[in-house]
Amino acid sequence: MAEPLILKTLTISAGVAPFVSVSLTAAPGEITTLMGPSGSGKSSILAAITGTLPDGLSATGDILLGTQNLSALPAWKRRIGILFQDDLLFPHLSVGGNLALGLAPGGTRSERRGRVEQALAEVGLEGFAARDPATLSGGQKARVALMRVLLSEPRALLLDEPFGSLDAELRSQIRSLVFNHAKARGLPTLLVTHDPQDAEAAGGPVISLR
Repeated sequence: MAEPLILKTLTISAGVAPFVSVSLTAAPGEITTLMGPSGSGKSSILAAITGTLPDGLSATGDILLGTQNLSALPAWKRRIGILFQDDLLFPHLSVGGNLALGLAPGGTRSERRGRVEQALAEVGLEGFAARDPATLSGGQKARVALMRVLLSEPRALLLDEPFGSLDAELRSQIRSLVFNHAKARGLPTLLVTHDPQDAEAAGGPVISLR
């Protein structure tokens, strides 16, 4: 059962100097948008949630999924999915190999292959499992990156400007695809963007950071 993602006075500091603080609740199936200029701490908030804050930065406050406090958990135990502006597909693996990385260990080879094929079919890429990622268009790479994250069965989804490198028509198309999949799975979702059209399309609360 999906649970909300809750930030309770999550404060990021560089040394002893706090530079961003936020409290919010992202309900299951709801997309909450964080907006603000470069340097306002948007990506640092996402890094704190995933447990990947770089050296020199620290976080205080609580990060909850339902009643579970994630703050003390290592990154790999948090089960937070994240999409970036770059697709980050591994060039030495096929499309299917990239998707298989999202799957939990276990299951037969045919079962795993079946899940990969089903994921590709969900985004209109039937038969692409053997393809080299380098042969894909930008929109196709974005679809593969999305399904790789979803195959990992995250409990929440973070979107770090994932549409920023796409042209206007493709941006609208991929944005709808990502939002629809997040909502259909009931994932509490946080979107970081500086584009008001992204926030409007998300349809959820908008928090402005200074």
